[in-house]
Amino acid sequence: MLLAVLSYWPVRNLLSKGQLMNASFNRWQLANTYGAFGTVTRHRVEIVVEGTLDEEPEDSADWREYAFKGKPGDLRRLPRQWAPYHLRLDWLMWFLPLRTVHEEWFYAFLTKLLEADQRTLRLLRADPFDGDPPRWVRVTSYLYRFATRAEFRETGERWVRMPLSEAIPPLSLGGSRRRRR
Repeated sequence: MLLAVLSYWPVRNLLSKGQLMNASFNRWQLANTYGAFGTVTRHRVEIVVEGTLDEEPEDSADWREYAFKGKPGDLRRLPRQWAPYHLRLDWLMWFLPLRTVHEEWFYAFLTKLLEADQRTLRLLRADPFDGDPPRWVRVTSYLYRFATRAEFRETGERWVRMPLSEAIPPLSLGGSRRRRR
């Protein structure tokens, strides 16, 4: 009975517009709110990985995007729901712009792409090089948002993205890194 009475405030919080996450509503800390993420960013920054077969990794090179199974990429593609299955790579990629893209595991991932490692490529939705190794890879960050209805009707694109920065300049096997001028 006590728990039912103490649950009144968390339920009221759940139904309010200004929800509190991970909050305590009584001094005994019984019947509180919990959220796996206390806050979620208002802006969606996405990391895009691209590769090229060109000799020189200039902006004019033929850069092709690697497609992931669950994260945004293709502007026309409807976001996917994979529950209860967990796409770990896609999930880890979501956290990169929240911290830094310079994570050890991410550089290992880029190396595997440069080697065209088949086990790694199977984690992706599409390999733009059909199993061939690219000469260079680079990482760019974009700000994504859902398209408005008018934008969707006009373009057929579900996402609108704006380039933010080159997060990691072109890399190749052997430790080569191309510096931007």
